[in-house]
Amino acid sequence: MPSPSHHTQDLWISSLHGRLFVRIWSPDHLSPSFDEAPIVLFHDSLGCVELWREFPAKLASITGRTVVAYDRLGFGRSSAHPGQLAYGFVGDEAERDFPLVKDSLGIREFIAFGHSVGGGMATHCANLHREHCLALITESAQAFVEDRTLAGIREAKQGFQQDDQLDRLRKYHGDKARWVLEAWTETWLSPAFADWNLEAEVGRLDCPVLAIHGDQDEFGSELHPQQIARLTDGPSRMLLIEDCGHVPHREKPETVLLAVAELLR
Repeated sequence: MPSPSHHTQDLWISSLHGRLFVRIWSPDHLSPSFDEAPIVLFHDSLGCVELWREFPAKLASITGRTVVAYDRLGFGRSSAHPGQLAYGFVGDEAERDFPLVKDSLGIREFIAFGHSVGGGMATHCANLHREHCLALITESAQAFVEDRTLAGIREAKQGFQQDDQLDRLRKYHGDKARWVLEAWTETWLSPAFADWNLEAEVGRLDCPVLAIHGDQDEFGSELHPQQIARLTDGPSRMLLIEDCGHVPHREKPETVLLAVAELLR
């Protein structure tokens, strides 16, 4: 938890099943402003606000825009999830908690930025709230269930058999850590989820799209950003980053920041 400063703000929003934790970063020590469309971040399957680390502050600085991130229900500092993830959970985010965050903060127009499964959620938000979404940025997002995705998840699940690995998750998710892990592994590995894909669920977008992917991503090939870039009738760009795995914003932050700044200029 970074020490409170005048350019970050933490707050909670009440939802049907509990509280959602939200953090807001403002550029150049300004007060949060949603006059210019903020960038809303959607975290990955094991992620939360804290795990974005210093990236949102840098993003606010380089773009001059307010950045908003929130912990989905069941993650980070938000309340525990009341049950199991539904198989439609990727699309559900655009209908349930995201509109709540958006309306509670008074956000009208926004830019959606999602990492991994958060990229799928950001895509759904760009689709369902298309009149308010100015641009979509996906990073290491999955567009369908690929063999490489499942192999990577199986390997990660095996790694979490070691107790200290789950302890690392507890640092960020507390006693929700086991739920977080199983919500990821058991949902994606379920035969009932095998046919999920973004193209079947999302219509044609009309905003600019930037689909970022690492060429060494252990959870998906470059077919994913290719498919996402094709979803829009607006301008699109696929950025394949060399010698980069599943977390470009941590492995190659400057490349990601410059690409986003260029898109938003």
